[in-house]
Amino acid sequence: MRKLLAYPLTVLYLFVFGMTLLIFHPIQWICFNVFGYQAHKKSVDALQFCLVRCLHILGTRFTWNNPHKIPKNKPLIIVSNHQSMYDISPIMWFMRQHHIKFVSKKELGKGIPSVSYNLRHGGSVLIDRKNPRQALPAMLEFGTYIENNNRTAVIFPEGTRSKDGHPKPFKTKGMELLFKKAPSALVVPITVNNSWKMLRYGKFPMGIGNHLKFTVHEPVELNTVKDQKELIKNIETTIINAIEH
Repeated sequence: MRKLLAYPLTVLYLFVFGMTLLIFHPIQWICFNVFGYQAHKKSVDALQFCLVRCLHILGTRFTWNNPHKIPKNKPLIIVSNHQSMYDISPIMWFMRQHHIKFVSKKELGKGIPSVSYNLRHGGSVLIDRKNPRQALPAMLEFGTYIENNNRTAVIFPEGTRSKDGHPKPFKTKGMELLFKKAPSALVVPITVNNSWKMLRYGKFPMGIGNHLKFTVHEPVELNTVKDQKELIKNIETTIINAIEH
């Protein structure tokens, strides 16, 4: 019965989701090209609000648990597990005051209204995971940008999403490069739970009635850490231990 109900709700959701992306694409273009970065950021914030609200059509609920006071005037590096594309808009919306930018694969930089435009023009970095000659310099430049402009980098060190909620081993190179180029950053681990259930049936129909939970763990001042490899291990352990099974 649940899956049967998911079919019409998914059709409605996909229509509203698609229209949202199409509407915000020209809005982003105008904001970026006419009014500049701050206006563009506000348009992206509004887009994320709408994308989160679109998921309510599927009966999706959100819990954002952040008991920490995170400063707005310094660079952040958010490290999170990755369960689906539905991790992204909630992080962008609930952390919007921190100028969220993503480490993303280059394929997402074209072909998706609103999303691709923001990735190309909003300060995120697009990397070719098969080409270290492109990826490494791009990550170093991205880290410098985060450091110099007090922006927030979001990295999913698993490298790809976990389709069943069970995390993949973290790949450390991307984090190491960001740590090197953004030494004053605050590292913020986040655990995502249940977003993989949005695709429990595959791409169609979508899962309905899911409770997506985000837990923000205690931030770590990067410049107080002597052993960064140990820090990365601790971050991975912290994130994984909070994943629900």
